[in-house]
Amino acid sequence: MQTKRSNPWAWWAFWIGLVGLVLMPIPLFVGLILGGGLASIAAILAIIALFKSRHAGGRGIAPAVVAGVFVLLTYGGISIGGGTIW
Repeated sequence: MQTKRSNPWAWWAFWIGLVGLVLMPIPLFVGLILGGGLASIAAILAIIALFKSRHAGGRGIAPAVVAGVFVLLTYGGISIGGGTIW
């Protein structure tokens, strides 16, 4: 019996998006660079994961969508001053 693997692109997007969200509040533009950069990478990985999940029978949709939510929260935090002001 063979177990079905989840979508690794989705899990990479999830973890990178989470790290970006956690690093975003660091002041003095460090969070802007680290959090924003990781959020951009996570957004690209989440899009790739969503396209690949269509061909994988729907595996990996949930972590890819949650990664997208992390990206939106990171960019929302940056837009209100997270990572820039102290």
